[in-house]
Amino acid sequence: MPRSGLACSRLVPVVAVALVVALPARSEAQLKKISRDPYVGAIVLDAASGRTLFEDRAEAQGYPASVLKLMNLLIILEKLESKALKLSDPVTVTAEASRIGGSQVYLKEKEVFPVEDLLYALMVQSANDVATALAIHIAGSKDAFVELMNRRAQELGMKSTKFHSVHGLPPGKGQEPDVTTPRDLALLCVELLKHPEALKYTSTRERPFRTNAKEPFIMRTHNGLLGSVEGCDGLKTGFFSAAGYSIAATAKRGDKRVLTIILGSPTKKGRDAKARELIAKGFSDLAAPPAGR
Repeated sequence: MPRSGLACSRLVPVVAVALVVALPARSEAQLKKISRDPYVGAIVLDAASGRTLFEDRAEAQGYPASVLKLMNLLIILEKLESKALKLSDPVTVTAEASRIGGSQVYLKEKEVFPVEDLLYALMVQSANDVATALAIHIAGSKDAFVELMNRRAQELGMKSTKFHSVHGLPPGKGQEPDVTTPRDLALLCVELLKHPEALKYTSTRERPFRTNAKEPFIMRTHNGLLGSVEGCDGLKTGFFSAAGYSIAATAKRGDKRVLTIILGSPTKKGRDAKARELIAKGFSDLAAPPAGR
C-alpha cells in the first residue's frame, strides 16, 4: 500500500539488494517485462530536505533505461567543478561510439564536438552514441566509466542499483541489465540537484545539433512534462519494452521543489499522468501545515 511521511524514508532495501545479485545475464528478448499498472514503484520527495512525501513500492527493482544518464550527467558536472574537464574540451568520436543505436544524434567516427554540445545531446535527445563518446573520452572505455557510475552510486547509498551500461539500452547477448529502484534514483536526483547547472540541460526542450551543418539536426526532449507542468525543469525519461516507461521529474514553485520518480509504467501516457498527479500531491503536502499544530 502507498505510504507517506518521514517514517517511510528509513526502510532498508534488504530484498532489493539481494535481487541485484540474483538477476542473471540475458538478452533483451529474454528479459521479463516488468512494467505494471500504474508503475513498478514510485516516490515523491521534498528536494530541498530529501524528506519523503509519498512512496509506493519505492524499493521495487526495475530497469532504469535512459534515466540512468542522470548519473552520467552527475559525474561529468563533478569533473567540470573539479577542473578535471572543461565544457570547451574537444571530444573525438570513436568508431565504437558511432555504432551505438537507439536514440542518437548519428555521430560519425572522428567527428569532434565540445563537451557542452554533447551534454545537451545527452539530456535533450537522450543520445546513446553521445553517452558512449563522453564515457570513452572521460574514462578511456565504457567499462571504466561504468565503474565510475557504480562507485558513485555506492557513495550515494544506492544499495539496490547496479549499472552495466553507460546508456541504459537493453542488454545484448551475455550482458546483464541495469537495475535500480525509485528510492535509489531519488538519491541520485537529490545529489544532482545540488548542481543547479544541471537544470540548464534538463529543462531544454529543443536545440539544434551540428549548428555548422547546412541542415542542423534538431533535438527534441522526450519529457512531455516540460512546458505542460508548472515549474517543471527536468529531469529525464527512460523507456525500452521490457522496462516500461520511467521518469525522474522535478518542478519548482516559489521556494519549494518537488522530486518525483516513476519506475516502470506500462504506457507513456499513464506514466506522465501519474507523474503530474504525484507532483501536485507533493506541492500540496509541502503547503499543508505541520501535523499537530
